[in-house]
Amino acid sequence: MKAVLLQDVKGTGKKGDLVQVSDGFARNYLFPRKLAKEANAQVMNELKNAQAAKEYRVKKETAQARKIAGEIGGKTLKLYAKSGQGGKLFGSVTAQEIADELKRSFHVDVDKRKIVLEQDIKAYGTYECEVKLYAGVSAKLYVLVGEGE
Repeated sequence: MKAVLLQDVKGTGKKGDLVQVSDGFARNYLFPRKLAKEANAQVMNELKNAQAAKEYRVKKETAQARKIAGEIGGKTLKLYAKSGQGGKLFGSVTAQEIADELKRSFHVDVDKRKIVLEQDIKAYGTYECEVKLYAGVSAKLYVLVGEGE
């Protein structure tokens, strides 16, 4: 019997998969626990529509991420921090501060966990960081830390 899985089933398949299972397994295990539906024309059409909607959403989000990457790629963010002797900062410049400045300067809302710093920013200077916007889409930008405030 062919069935469309509504949830992941260990040893059988992932959610949304069309699988061939024995009649008894489907009738006695999958259907009563609402883990699968019998693959008829209506269910197959719903599955096809759901996959098309998912592909459209992914395509749209990727295009949006590429647009943002084009806007912020190669740009320089200016951050100001206080320091002690020798230009060494009190604390460090964090990914949260970079995310806040991105929002303020470019009106781009980025989660701090998506900002990758190669090293800690603990002194004045220019640093390179990577902003991961979507799967396979990222932008490199520069952070200039200067004296102020």
